[in-house]
Amino acid sequence: MAIFTNNDRASALRTIDIEINAISALKDSVALENLTNALDLMQKATGRIIITGMGKSGHIGKKIAASLASTGTPSFFVHPAEASHGDLGMITENDVIIAISNSGESRELVDIVNYCKRFGIKMIAITKNAQSSLGSAADVVLELPKAEEACPLGLAPTSSTTATLVLGDILTTGLIERKGFSKEEFNVRHPGGKLGSILKRVGDLMHTGQDMPILDENSNMQAVLLEMTSKCLGCVGFINQNGEFTGMLTDGDLRRCLSASILNEKALNLMTKNPRTVTKDMISAEALKIMHDKKITNMFVLDGTQPIGVIHIHDLLNNGVA
Repeated sequence: MAIFTNNDRASALRTIDIEINAISALKDSVALENLTNALDLMQKATGRIIITGMGKSGHIGKKIAASLASTGTPSFFVHPAEASHGDLGMITENDVIIAISNSGESRELVDIVNYCKRFGIKMIAITKNAQSSLGSAADVVLELPKAEEACPLGLAPTSSTTATLVLGDILTTGLIERKGFSKEEFNVRHPGGKLGSILKRVGDLMHTGQDMPILDENSNMQAVLLEMTSKCLGCVGFINQNGEFTGMLTDGDLRRCLSASILNEKALNLMTKNPRTVTKDMISAEALKIMHDKKITNMFVLDGTQPIGVIHIHDLLNNGVA
């Protein structure tokens, strides 16, 4: 078993404090005019946002590109070394470059910088030194704070990469707000995994057509029992002569009203009238919350007053909505 020492804890807390200080310094040093100009360039770009950087800056750049791409701003990462061996062809005059270099003097960025100058491609620099070669060549400079690195040697990028990551998030969230990027658009870009499941709509998971347990409200309870048994959803919905949804019965309702004469009753007399319903456009996580709050397991899905489907809590849980 590992033995944790006070030295380990002290080192951890020191690292956390130094990185917090770097973010606080970023908060104090962000130049609003430069930030606005950078966001203007990115929003007006008719091409893509291309991120580049060497070493640790490059790793952070990949994350920034992924965040932008997943939130409505087409973006990808180009490695500076690969750019010099053909990948410059991936960059067009309609793109905007974000070049990341802590010092602003990364030799590997020279070819990309020259390419941008030759073809008039707009470039945003993220660097600690606005007067560096990179900063001087850029159209907009987003300056990182000159904060202490958490590395005890003062060499490995730590606080600086954290600040760069936060600055990338600032750009990403700024564009989300400017563009009015929605949950629905986010879902289109995240069809798989947990996010995709949570953001699915009720209409994607509901039972429809022949699978929907639905009867006329004047049906007798024998027909109701047969419909509930055959559709295996533990409920039956009812409509009037105009096809309008008027109520539903669940297997729990049936157990509560069992009697010797129940088969002679009409559904109209026993059903729950005007139960909670949803629309097909509701996010599945919202439907699950309603079921949880109301302690129900089924809801019918309406288009106006017409039932078009039914959703069961198991449909949501089995698809990863939780």
